[in-house]
Amino acid sequence: MYDVLVIGAGPTGLALAVDLARRGVRALVVERAGGLFPGSRGKGVQPRTREVLDDLGVGEAIAAAGGPYPVAMVWQDGVRRGEHQMFDDSEEPGDSPYREPWMVPQWRTQEILAARLAELGGEVAFGRELVGITQDGEGVTAVFASGPALRARYAVAADGGRSTVRRALGIAMAGETVDPRPVLVADVRVEGLDRENWHVFPAADGAGFLALCPLAGTRDFQLTAQFPEGADIDLSVDGIRAVLAARSHLAPEAVTQVLWASDFRPRAALADGFRQGRIFLAGDAGHVHSPAGGQGLNTSVQDAYNLGWKLGAVLGGRAPDSLLDTYEEERRPVAAEMLGLSTRIHRGEARRGAATRQLGLGYRESSLAVETRTDLPEDAVRAGDRAPDGDAGDGARLFDAFRGPHWTLLAVGAAPGAALPALPTARTVRAPSQAAYGDGLYLVRPDGYVGWAGTTAAGAAWYADRTGL
Repeated sequence: MYDVLVIGAGPTGLALAVDLARRGVRALVVERAGGLFPGSRGKGVQPRTREVLDDLGVGEAIAAAGGPYPVAMVWQDGVRRGEHQMFDDSEEPGDSPYREPWMVPQWRTQEILAARLAELGGEVAFGRELVGITQDGEGVTAVFASGPALRARYAVAADGGRSTVRRALGIAMAGETVDPRPVLVADVRVEGLDRENWHVFPAADGAGFLALCPLAGTRDFQLTAQFPEGADIDLSVDGIRAVLAARSHLAPEAVTQVLWASDFRPRAALADGFRQGRIFLAGDAGHVHSPAGGQGLNTSVQDAYNLGWKLGAVLGGRAPDSLLDTYEEERRPVAAEMLGLSTRIHRGEARRGAATRQLGLGYRESSLAVETRTDLPEDAVRAGDRAPDGDAGDGARLFDAFRGPHWTLLAVGAAPGAALPALPTARTVRAPSQAAYGDGLYLVRPDGYVGWAGTTAAGAAWYADRTGL
């Protein structure tokens, strides 16, 4: 029997499997397809997700594989008419090594995560199409179209917006159509366009827009084209060439190769729950976004990051099963918030600004956020907040101390050394006073959020017992 069965080898499933593998959890990823997803679809990696990926051991690979978002160049009648930034400049404090979104084709992000999983001894079983799933008091049984059934103590559905698992569980997903006009998305090779700009051809003559974005680290462009409501989209090479020629100054033969193509209707939807017994929903299985705000993949990877350490604590016997209830408690409100943001951006009601970077997301209302200090300044770091980077002393950074699957006991400034609680499984760090933190003690969770904060150690041991520290 496996500890965890992860259904789906997209970014969510792979990120979760990496997190579990580094904790010594015996997990298996099963994927219905014969290989990893081949398209660029979720190409935007937000700063908070870059922090997560760095902690999972792939930060340098993601940095090398991608690049910053290019400036959008607007064309009209074959002439460049103007340019604009896709994201507003960051005005957030310098408490993260990552300030701007990073563009990495989704297929490359998945390759990097899969390589990291293999390095840790993890496994992906391809060609395993789930057709049924049941659970009992001891575990979960998954049945496949071919091959033997599998047993695991827990299962995580990371199988996308049409999740087989969610439907088998009968979990409803309420949502709305963000835009009735369908969109073509394809990875193409194109001649005649520079790779320094995201080329935008506005809608004209009743047709929708066309855009070609150079994909960092490749020779390819991601082509997106909007169509009128009810239109049938031709995904063939000839069909894509015809769209390019009709909406730009380029000839059809400028498209020399189509590597992948799909279509979708922008939609926003949220599952009624993220947990049923021993089975959890993560990523698109629990929330489906418009791609306009670049939030879908990022929210999904952060689902996995939240769930991984909790599964590790429970499976390791260090925490009660009730800790797993906090996954839905914490992540469903965040998913709802990001769905709203994506929809507003799609409809032109909001800009791609600080909120899209996800550095300000947190869990202050969570039952795991225990703040024992009083009379704090309005901008103080509180329990439930993302623990910001800062000076760890002797030239080190706090993020260097946080990196890894452990908890961190952070003593800032005048926190008395003699009163530090005895937490042998936590990494203890003494840091000088600094603006981002008030002097005191902080228990920083494995996913980089402050769980408990106080001016003395009173209550820290109780909190450690509750969370499996």
